[in-house]
Amino acid sequence: MITEERCYVLKPTFSPKDYFEIFNAHGRDLQLETLGGLIGYFTTEVGELNAIVSLWEYESFEERQRRRARLAAEPGWQTYLEKIRPMLQTMNNRLLVRAI
Repeated sequence: MITEERCYVLKPTFSPKDYFEIFNAHGRDLQLETLGGLIGYFTTEVGELNAIVSLWEYESFEERQRRRARLAAEPGWQTYLEKIRPMLQTMNNRLLVRAI
């Protein structure tokens, strides 16, 4: 089992509310249907502000690769990415392996 942590920091001219309006209208259903395993979406209260963190669980690295490739091949997902990319200042991704 692996957990993927994705962190997007928005440009100061955008808020998490702006991001989630687009996400809920154009990306959420496709992402949930294709990736599965959502633990949750989170925003930051302290520390690096204007950040959005999502956590996803996968049975294996290979399963993650298959699901992410399937999502990337979806035309609707590419349209969604065109809408959110101008909002993003940084994007970080980590794969976490449970230690305990």
